[in-house]
Amino acid sequence: MRRVRYKSRGGALLLEEAPVPGPGPGELLVRAEAIGVTLPVVRKVTEGAEPVPLGGEIAGEVTAVGEGVTRFGTGDRVTGLCSGHGYADFALLHETMASPVPADADAVTAVALVRGGLVALGALEAARPEPGEAALVTAAASGVGHLAVQLARRRGAGRVVGAVSDSVKADFVRGLGADHVVTYGDDSWGAPVDYALDGVGGELLPQALTALAPEGRLVAYSSGGGTVQAYDLLVGAKSVTGFQMARIARGKPELYEQWREELWRLFAAGELQPVVHGEFALEDAAKAHGEIEARANLGKVVLIP
Repeated sequence: MRRVRYKSRGGALLLEEAPVPGPGPGELLVRAEAIGVTLPVVRKVTEGAEPVPLGGEIAGEVTAVGEGVTRFGTGDRVTGLCSGHGYADFALLHETMASPVPADADAVTAVALVRGGLVALGALEAARPEPGEAALVTAAASGVGHLAVQLARRRGAGRVVGAVSDSVKADFVRGLGADHVVTYGDDSWGAPVDYALDGVGGELLPQALTALAPEGRLVAYSSGGGTVQAYDLLVGAKSVTGFQMARIARGKPELYEQWREELWRLFAAGELQPVVHGEFALEDAAKAHGEIEARANLGKVVLIP
């Protein structure tokens, strides 16, 4: 099979031949039909100390199952997050991280909707939104952010603010349902919001905290880190919550399944629309990474083996 890897931090992505792996206990072997490219994986290549397997969101057909697998069998179509080599013709997916793909849905839609949607929906749940509250979504044009904007609106947000890296993305984010779009460099992000979903981290994290009204809630789900000062929390009685999807998938499978069903229901009803920025061949993985590094993507970037 073909597989993409890299040799050093910031190094070129290389397409190589590799043996098809066998599923271990609890694992599914999936013939990949679509692979989602994520910012955390791009950061592993550009910032990681040592080369690691390029994991990611995959969707495709189960061709073999490991010992102890009970929920899926060969021929089933699934999507989920692969922690090993995901940029490949075949990838291993642990059963706890897998979700079924409806018969009438294609793999690209599954990759664009499910994982990003689960993160967006989970972060929104962590914010405990109330109808009529004002919401802020950073990285509002990203694979997760563009779904979070739509979900915040569906949950009854009275005002939705989308924060983006470049004003050229403003029309796209407004088309998702945002009332107001700001850029990271703006001096002000307008009137304070009741909760913020931050998918950027780093230097933007304290800026998102500043955008909160007193007693506002910030949910951080980015791999970009960041630091906030305790005084900035105390003075406005604000709070910060960290959210990680993997903890839900492994520790609360019933909730994971409930959220997954909600996403497909909203999609079927036309109330949630995943947007695919571009589809790239496996050998063009470097170009796909370049779109995200340049912050050029409007929606999801997908590899097609």
